[in-house]
Amino acid sequence: MAKIPLNLPKPLADKLPDAFGGSGAGVVPVVRLQGMIASGGAGFGRVLSAESVEEPLRRAFTTHGAKAVALLINSPGGSPTQSEYIAARIRQLATEHELPVLAFCEDVVASGGYWLACAADEIYATATSVVGSVGVISAGFGFSELIDRLGIERRLHSAGEAKARLDPFFAEKSEDVQWLEQIQEGIHDEFRDWVVGRRGGKLKAAEAELFDGDVWLGRRAVELGIVDGIGTLREVVEKRFPDATIEMTGPRRSLFAKLGLPAASWDDVAAAIVGAANTRVAWSRYGR
Repeated sequence: MAKIPLNLPKPLADKLPDAFGGSGAGVVPVVRLQGMIASGGAGFGRVLSAESVEEPLRRAFTTHGAKAVALLINSPGGSPTQSEYIAARIRQLATEHELPVLAFCEDVVASGGYWLACAADEIYATATSVVGSVGVISAGFGFSELIDRLGIERRLHSAGEAKARLDPFFAEKSEDVQWLEQIQEGIHDEFRDWVVGRRGGKLKAAEAELFDGDVWLGRRAVELGIVDGIGTLREVVEKRFPDATIEMTGPRRSLFAKLGLPAASWDDVAAAIVGAANTRVAWSRYGR
């Protein structure tokens, strides 16, 4: 079939094959995955969830002329369940559209953030990226002595002995802590199995070192095999796909978002303030 001589704009020409007047160079769509991982949509605040990333992921994998999909990740982690949902969706789309996936670590790709990175076929970091934290953490407060001093009586009624486990207003019980540790160990096992299943023979250290919840800078992460190399998104993509166009892919924004206004209720705003505090704590654990 003869090439049709059309004077097409470069972005369109890159996406079309030669026979339709294009260059056939292709596109590498980029999906930014940034923020804490938690349940919920793309409402007030920046939260990564299966719901909030669905549209940008789908748009990236269905981009005409896509040669690969790049994930630009910056996350201290969060919900293991949402991490599993998002990672599974990435793999589903990659298989369906037969596209390789490249992950790029920015400041922090830790815990659930690294779970997402492992959904890619290759992972890259910068020398100063903080990567890893294959572990599980749970934090809270105990107020039992405080309410005693204030003369406050805690009244709690439940059906089922386990319903009030780890209530912060009661003294901590050893059996409740043991139960929590079992839950954490189960999640840790799932996390470890996911990393081993995705990284396979690339891992270059004993599991005791890799999966103790520690984090490493980029070059050490390469030595351990938890990432494949040092390089920024543009460096790697331009080397792998020299003629392709790099195209950022994001969710379509509402009018409120375009005007810089939160389309949220006061309850959402209050929740966002609390979420922001939790987010600040999560980032600070990695010096960021």
